[in-house]
Amino acid sequence: MINIELIQQTPLKTDPFPYFAIEQALSPEKLEVLTKEFPTIHSGGSFNEEDLRLSDNFQALHQAIDNSDFRRVLSDKFDTDVSESPLMITYRGYSRLKDGRVHTDSKTKLLTILVYFNREWSAETGKLRILNSEDMNDVAEEVNPTAGCMIAFKVTDNCWHGYPSFEGTRNAIQINFLASEAANRKHRFFHKLSAKLKSV
Repeated sequence: MINIELIQQTPLKTDPFPYFAIEQALSPEKLEVLTKEFPTIHSGGSFNEEDLRLSDNFQALHQAIDNSDFRRVLSDKFDTDVSESPLMITYRGYSRLKDGRVHTDSKTKLLTILVYFNREWSAETGKLRILNSEDMNDVAEEVNPTAGCMIAFKVTDNCWHGYPSFEGTRNAIQINFLASEAANRKHRFFHKLSAKLKSV
């Protein structure tokens, strides 16, 4: 389902921090189905995979993510061993106006990988920006969140990213390789607690 060879061939950019972006990282024959079957989420925030009703195709995607080949290619590319790291997959389906603010990811995360499932993207806002600084307009690269797009980066002190304010459907999964099992439990607990306060 994931084009491992393409990930291997895609150059790693190191400025302003280690990352890569691929416009189409999933197999075309599966992407159409996955985009159609993305779970309907009416609330903002992140949801654990186990708190959603996922299709068999998304379950298969999870297996492709939690796979030695995928872990190996990311470990090699980012020079960060995630072969045995705890894995967390969360879903986002609705962007609130307050979402997308410039931030760096928690140091409990080693790598962050975003995969989008929006059939098209016509809005001027809501596009992910890799940033040189804390300034939303200090853009190194801007990426359309269209179906199959993958952005992956190493979590560093300066991994600034975000997107200009957008409200509406914005489907994505976030994959994190974590520094410890304790961090995994903590993140999952807070996502589960948040999900209980929302209707999906």
